[in-house]
Amino acid sequence: MHLWSTNVTSEHFADIEKLKEIGYDGIEIFLAEPERANYEEVGAFLKSIDLEVNGCLGLGAEQNPISEDAAVRQAGLDKIKEAIDNMHAAGGKNICGPFHSAFATFSRNSPQEEEYKRSAEVLHAAAEHAAQAGITLTPEALNRFECYLVNTMAQLKKLVDMVDHPNLRGMFDPHHANIEEKSFADAIETIAPVMTHVHISENDRGTPGSGNVAWDEVFGSIAKTGYDGWYYIEAFSRDDLDFANAINVWREFNPRMDICRDGYAFTKAMIEKHAL
Repeated sequence: MHLWSTNVTSEHFADIEKLKEIGYDGIEIFLAEPERANYEEVGAFLKSIDLEVNGCLGLGAEQNPISEDAAVRQAGLDKIKEAIDNMHAAGGKNICGPFHSAFATFSRNSPQEEEYKRSAEVLHAAAEHAAQAGITLTPEALNRFECYLVNTMAQLKKLVDMVDHPNLRGMFDPHHANIEEKSFADAIETIAPVMTHVHISENDRGTPGSGNVAWDEVFGSIAKTGYDGWYYIEAFSRDDLDFANAINVWREFNPRMDICRDGYAFTKAMIEKHAL
Protein backbone atom coordinates (compact mmCIF):
# COMPACT_ATOMS: atom_id res chain seq x y z
CA MET A 1 0.00 0.00 0.00
CA HIS A 2 3.04 2.30 -0.15
CA LEU A 3 1.79 3.21 -3.62
CA TRP A 4 -1.11 4.97 -1.91
CA SER A 5 -0.15 6.21 1.53
CA THR A 6 1.71 5.52 4.76
CA ASN A 7 -1.65 5.84 6.51
CA VAL A 8 -4.18 3.36 5.12
CA THR A 9 -7.76 4.19 6.11
CA SER A 10 -11.31 3.50 4.97
CA GLU A 11 -10.63 5.87 2.06
CA HIS A 12 -8.53 3.10 0.53
CA PHE A 13 -11.02 0.25 0.92
CA ALA A 14 -12.30 0.45 -2.68
CA ASP A 15 -8.76 0.17 -4.03
CA ILE A 16 -8.02 -2.72 -1.68
CA GLU A 17 -11.06 -4.52 -3.07
CA LYS A 18 -9.58 -4.06 -6.55
CA LEU A 19 -6.36 -5.69 -5.33
CA LYS A 20 -8.42 -8.62 -4.09
CA GLU A 21 -9.99 -8.90 -7.56
CA ILE A 22 -6.54 -8.95 -9.18
CA GLY A 23 -5.64 -11.95 -7.05
CA TYR A 24 -3.67 -10.64 -4.08
CA ASP A 25 -3.84 -12.56 -0.80
CA GLY A 26 -2.95 -9.60 1.41
CA ILE A 27 -1.52 -6.11 1.73
CA GLU A 28 1.40 -4.50 3.51
CA ILE A 29 0.76 -1.28 5.41
CA PHE A 30 3.06 1.23 7.05
CA LEU A 31 2.80 1.49 10.84
CA ALA A 32 3.85 5.07 11.51
CA GLU A 33 0.45 6.31 12.65
CA PRO A 34 -0.22 5.66 16.36
CA GLU A 35 -4.04 5.54 16.47
CA ARG A 36 -5.21 2.02 17.38
CA ALA A 37 -8.81 2.46 16.23
CA ASN A 38 -7.81 2.90 12.59
CA TYR A 39 -5.87 -0.37 12.57
CA GLU A 40 -8.83 -2.15 14.10
CA GLU A 41 -11.09 -0.76 11.38
CA VAL A 42 -8.67 -1.73 8.60
CA GLY A 43 -8.22 -5.19 10.09
CA ALA A 44 -11.95 -5.80 10.35
CA PHE A 45 -12.45 -4.76 6.74
CA LEU A 46 -9.66 -7.01 5.49
CA LYS A 47 -11.05 -9.95 7.43
CA SER A 48 -14.47 -9.33 5.89
CA ILE A 49 -13.05 -9.71 2.36
CA ASP A 50 -10.62 -12.50 3.28
CA LEU A 51 -7.36 -10.59 2.86
CA GLU A 52 -4.41 -10.72 5.22
CA VAL A 53 -2.21 -7.86 6.37
CA ASN A 54 1.39 -7.37 7.37
CA GLY A 55 3.22 -4.24 8.43
CA CYS A 56 6.28 -2.16 7.69
CA LEU A 57 8.05 0.22 10.06
CA GLY A 58 10.86 2.75 9.92
CA LEU A 59 12.30 4.88 12.73
CA GLY A 60 13.48 8.47 12.83
CA ALA A 61 16.60 9.93 14.39
CA GLU A 62 14.78 10.64 17.64
CA GLN A 63 14.00 6.89 17.94
CA ASN A 64 17.37 5.47 16.91
CA PRO A 65 18.03 2.03 18.46
CA ILE A 66 21.78 2.50 18.08
CA SER A 67 22.00 5.93 19.68
CA GLU A 68 24.45 6.46 22.53
CA ASP A 69 21.55 8.10 24.40
CA ALA A 70 19.54 5.52 26.36
CA ALA A 71 16.42 7.70 26.19
CA VAL A 72 16.56 7.74 22.39
CA ARG A 73 16.98 3.96 22.30
CA GLN A 74 14.00 3.61 24.63
CA ALA A 75 11.93 5.81 22.33
CA GLY A 76 12.83 3.45 19.49
CA LEU A 77 11.77 0.42 21.50
CA ASP A 78 8.53 2.12 22.48
CA LYS A 79 7.76 2.89 18.82
CA ILE A 80 8.41 -0.71 17.79
CA LYS A 81 6.16 -1.94 20.62
CA GLU A 82 3.45 0.49 19.52
CA ALA A 83 3.71 -0.88 15.98
CA ILE A 84 3.46 -4.44 17.30
CA ASP A 85 0.31 -3.61 19.24
CA ASN A 86 -1.23 -1.89 16.22
CA MET A 87 -0.30 -4.76 13.92
CA HIS A 88 -1.92 -7.15 16.37
CA ALA A 89 -5.05 -4.96 16.37
CA ALA A 90 -5.15 -5.21 12.57
CA GLY A 91 -4.72 -8.99 12.68
CA GLY A 92 -1.26 -9.10 11.11
CA LYS A 93 1.58 -11.51 11.86
CA ASN A 94 4.71 -9.82 10.49
CA ILE A 95 6.45 -6.46 10.68
CA CYS A 96 9.30 -5.76 8.28
CA GLY A 97 11.46 -2.70 7.71
CA PRO A 98 14.69 -0.99 8.74
CA PHE A 99 13.89 -0.59 12.43
CA HIS A 100 17.32 -1.89 13.43
CA SER A 101 18.51 1.73 13.21
CA ALA A 102 17.16 5.13 12.22
CA PHE A 103 16.39 5.72 8.55
CA ALA A 104 18.77 8.05 6.68
CA THR A 105 20.68 8.88 9.87
CA PHE A 106 24.44 8.68 9.51
CA SER A 107 27.37 8.96 11.91
CA ARG A 108 29.98 9.48 9.17
CA ASN A 109 31.69 6.31 10.41
CA SER A 110 31.41 2.70 9.38
CA PRO A 111 29.12 0.61 11.61
CA GLN A 112 30.63 0.00 15.03
CA GLU A 113 30.38 -3.20 17.02
CA GLU A 114 28.85 -1.29 19.92
CA GLU A 115 26.08 -0.11 17.58
CA TYR A 116 25.25 -3.69 16.63
CA LYS A 117 25.09 -4.55 20.32
CA ARG A 118 22.74 -1.66 21.06
CA SER A 119 20.51 -2.59 18.13
CA ALA A 120 20.44 -6.24 19.20
CA GLU A 121 19.48 -5.29 22.75
CA VAL A 122 16.56 -3.15 21.56
CA LEU A 123 15.44 -5.75 19.02
CA HIS A 124 15.56 -8.56 21.56
CA ALA A 125 13.28 -6.61 23.88
CA ALA A 126 11.00 -5.86 20.94
CA ALA A 127 10.94 -9.55 19.96
CA GLU A 128 9.89 -10.47 23.48
CA HIS A 129 6.93 -8.11 23.11
CA ALA A 130 6.18 -9.43 19.62
CA ALA A 131 6.09 -13.00 20.90
CA GLN A 132 3.17 -12.11 23.16
CA ALA A 133 1.22 -10.93 20.10
CA GLY A 134 2.22 -13.83 17.85
CA ILE A 135 4.10 -11.47 15.55
CA THR A 136 7.45 -11.99 13.83
CA LEU A 137 9.79 -9.05 13.32
CA THR A 138 11.81 -9.11 10.09
CA PRO A 139 14.30 -6.23 9.92
CA GLU A 140 15.48 -5.23 6.47
CA ALA A 141 18.89 -4.42 5.00
CA LEU A 142 18.85 -1.10 3.15
CA ASN A 143 21.23 0.37 0.62
CA ARG A 144 24.08 2.68 1.65
CA PHE A 145 22.11 5.83 0.80
CA GLU A 146 19.40 5.01 3.36
CA CYS A 147 21.32 3.49 6.27
CA TYR A 148 24.79 2.34 7.25
CA LEU A 149 24.35 -0.31 9.96
CA VAL A 150 22.83 -3.05 7.80
CA ASN A 151 23.42 -2.90 4.03
CA THR A 152 24.01 -6.56 3.19
CA MET A 153 22.55 -9.96 3.95
CA ALA A 154 25.73 -10.85 5.82
CA GLN A 155 25.27 -7.87 8.13
CA LEU A 156 21.58 -8.66 8.59
CA LYS A 157 22.31 -12.31 9.39
CA LYS A 158 24.91 -11.18 11.91
CA LEU A 159 22.37 -8.95 13.65
CA VAL A 160 19.65 -11.60 13.67
CA ASP A 161 22.10 -14.06 15.21
CA MET A 162 23.06 -11.50 17.86
CA VAL A 163 19.40 -10.95 18.78
CA ASP A 164 18.92 -14.72 19.03
CA HIS A 165 15.14 -14.74 19.41
CA PRO A 166 12.62 -16.89 17.47
CA ASN A 167 10.35 -13.89 16.88
CA LEU A 168 13.02 -11.93 15.07
CA ARG A 169 14.15 -13.18 11.67
CA GLY A 170 15.30 -11.51 8.43
CA MET A 171 14.07 -10.60 4.97
CA PHE A 172 15.32 -10.10 1.42
CA ASP A 173 14.71 -7.16 -0.92
CA PRO A 174 16.30 -7.24 -4.40
CA HIS A 175 16.13 -3.44 -4.79
CA HIS A 176 18.71 -3.00 -2.05
CA ALA A 177 20.62 -6.16 -2.96
CA ASN A 178 20.93 -4.85 -6.52
CA ILE A 179 23.04 -2.02 -5.08
CA GLU A 180 24.92 -3.71 -2.26
CA GLU A 181 25.47 -7.38 -3.09
CA LYS A 182 27.92 -9.05 -5.47
CA SER A 183 25.44 -11.83 -6.24
CA PHE A 184 21.72 -12.30 -5.65
CA ALA A 185 22.29 -16.03 -5.28
CA ASP A 186 24.99 -15.65 -2.63
CA ALA A 187 22.95 -13.03 -0.75
CA ILE A 188 19.88 -15.27 -0.63
CA GLU A 189 21.94 -18.26 0.45
CA THR A 190 23.37 -16.16 3.28
CA ILE A 191 20.02 -15.03 4.67
CA ALA A 192 18.13 -18.25 3.87
CA PRO A 193 18.41 -19.81 7.37
CA VAL A 194 16.45 -16.90 8.87
CA MET A 195 14.51 -15.57 5.84
CA THR A 196 10.79 -15.22 6.56
CA HIS A 197 9.78 -12.33 4.29
CA VAL A 198 10.54 -11.25 0.71
CA HIS A 199 9.92 -7.98 -1.08
CA ILE A 200 9.54 -7.95 -4.85
CA SER A 201 10.99 -4.56 -5.70
CA GLU A 202 12.53 -3.42 -8.98
CA ASN A 203 15.79 -1.49 -9.21
CA ASP A 204 13.91 1.79 -9.88
CA ARG A 205 10.98 1.01 -7.51
CA GLY A 206 8.64 0.74 -10.49
CA THR A 207 6.82 -2.29 -11.87
CA PRO A 208 8.59 -5.58 -11.06
CA GLY A 209 9.96 -7.12 -14.23
CA SER A 210 10.38 -3.82 -16.04
CA GLY A 211 13.90 -3.00 -14.83
CA ASN A 212 17.29 -4.66 -14.57
CA VAL A 213 16.96 -6.91 -11.52
CA ALA A 214 18.03 -10.45 -12.45
CA TRP A 215 14.71 -11.98 -11.49
CA ASP A 216 15.42 -15.51 -12.67
CA GLU A 217 18.45 -15.58 -10.40
CA VAL A 218 16.38 -14.17 -7.54
CA PHE A 219 13.47 -16.60 -7.81
CA GLY A 220 15.68 -19.53 -8.74
CA SER A 221 17.82 -18.92 -5.67
CA ILE A 222 14.78 -18.58 -3.41
CA ALA A 223 13.47 -21.88 -4.78
CA LYS A 224 16.60 -23.64 -3.49
CA THR A 225 15.96 -22.44 0.07
CA GLY A 226 12.55 -24.00 0.61
CA TYR A 227 11.08 -20.59 1.41
CA ASP A 228 7.28 -20.67 1.63
CA GLY A 229 6.35 -17.18 2.85
CA TRP A 230 5.01 -13.94 1.47
CA TYR A 231 6.09 -12.20 -1.72
CA TYR A 232 5.20 -8.55 -1.31
CA ILE A 233 5.42 -6.15 -4.22
CA GLU A 234 7.05 -2.96 -2.96
CA ALA A 235 6.72 -0.08 -5.39
CA PHE A 236 6.29 3.64 -4.85
CA SER A 237 4.56 6.72 -6.18
CA ARG A 238 4.49 10.41 -5.28
CA ASP A 239 0.92 10.36 -3.95
CA ASP A 240 2.12 10.65 -0.35
CA LEU A 241 4.54 13.53 -0.84
CA ASP A 242 6.12 13.46 2.62
CA PHE A 243 6.89 9.76 2.25
CA ALA A 244 8.03 10.08 -1.38
CA ASN A 245 10.40 12.90 -0.52
CA ALA A 246 11.76 11.00 2.48
CA ILE A 247 12.71 8.01 0.32
CA ASN A 248 13.85 10.09 -2.68
CA VAL A 249 11.13 9.10 -5.13
CA TRP A 250 11.05 12.03 -7.55
CA ARG A 251 8.92 10.77 -10.42
CA GLU A 252 5.97 8.54 -11.22
CA PHE A 253 6.85 5.17 -12.74
CA ASN A 254 3.49 3.81 -13.92
CA PRO A 255 -0.14 4.25 -12.87
CA ARG A 256 -0.71 2.53 -9.53
CA MET A 257 -3.10 -0.13 -10.71
CA ASP A 258 -0.92 -0.88 -13.73
CA ILE A 259 1.95 -1.59 -11.33
CA CYS A 260 -0.34 -3.78 -9.24
CA ARG A 261 -1.75 -5.75 -12.19
CA ASP A 262 1.49 -6.16 -14.13
CA GLY A 263 3.52 -6.77 -10.98
CA TYR A 264 1.12 -9.47 -9.84
CA ALA A 265 1.15 -11.20 -13.23
CA PHE A 266 4.94 -11.07 -13.37
CA THR A 267 5.44 -12.35 -9.83
CA LYS A 268 2.93 -15.15 -10.25
CA ALA A 269 4.60 -16.20 -13.50
CA MET A 270 8.02 -16.29 -11.84
CA ILE A 271 6.70 -18.30 -8.90
CA GLU A 272 5.20 -20.84 -11.31
CA LYS A 273 8.31 -20.89 -13.51
CA HIS A 274 10.56 -21.72 -10.58
CA ALA A 275 8.07 -24.10 -8.91
CA LEU A 276 7.80 -22.07 -5.73
